[in-house]
Amino acid sequence: MPAPRIDMRKIKDVLRLKLDARLSHEQIAAALGISKGVVTKYVGLAAAAGLDWSTVQDCDETALERQLLVSPKNPRGHLQPDFGRLVIPPKKKRT
Repeated sequence: MPAPRIDMRKIKDVLRLKLDARLSHEQIAAALGISKGVVTKYVGLAAAAGLDWSTVQDCDETALERQLLVSPKNPRGHLQPDFGRLVIPPKKKRT
């Protein structure tokens, strides 16, 4: 069973403590009662989205969720190969 999702208020607190107060991930995790992995996840998502504290502070929880949790349409920046068209030639038998 997956872990329950953290509410956006707590995620905003994570970002406030990291981006504004500049606490370590361990300090943030202890202060909010969450794991360091969760802190790392949301700090990384904020960095990937290009968010700083002034932007986060002005966002409501819905807008913040949209910016953090919506994945980009083409995250790799290139097209995936059409694996259905790729063919591996059979090995030649030795006689």
